[in-house]
Amino acid sequence: MSKSYPRAYSRKPLRLIAFTQEDLRVISTMTQDAVFRCKEMNWSNKKRQFSILLNRYLWETTELKAAERVQSVLTFADVKNVQTSQINRRDPNLVFSLLGISFKAEDDGMGCIELIMAGAGSIRLYVEALEAVLRDVTQPYLAPSGQTPQHR
Repeated sequence: MSKSYPRAYSRKPLRLIAFTQEDLRVISTMTQDAVFRCKEMNWSNKKRQFSILLNRYLWETTELKAAERVQSVLTFADVKNVQTSQINRRDPNLVFSLLGISFKAEDDGMGCIELIMAGAGSIRLYVEALEAVLRDVTQPYLAPSGQTPQHR
């Protein structure tokens, strides 16, 4: 169970929607260093939707000097196909760390969203149009490590 503590500030849950590459860059920034287990990924071919339940680092509250995370759902719509590279989907408890998200558009509006993981793994989503939603679904909690993610 995650620890929580009294807050000296008021924070509304984050909800972001991306329809452009610029919008997606904001979501990518907000999900950098998010961690999730393999079993938290879900692709519904019928709904044409791919989603992940993430434990997102709260970059927007770093001025509080408390390392916090929040569970968030990241959803992509109009997904036609999903491909993974260097990701072992057989281990449902394997943990991934999301480094970034990019989108490469084709001439007809279709394109490929790429989720890049630490350790060289990636997930490619082939979509008819760019539509992503990031929304927080729990209250923030102290990060178990107590540390802010560091990058070389």
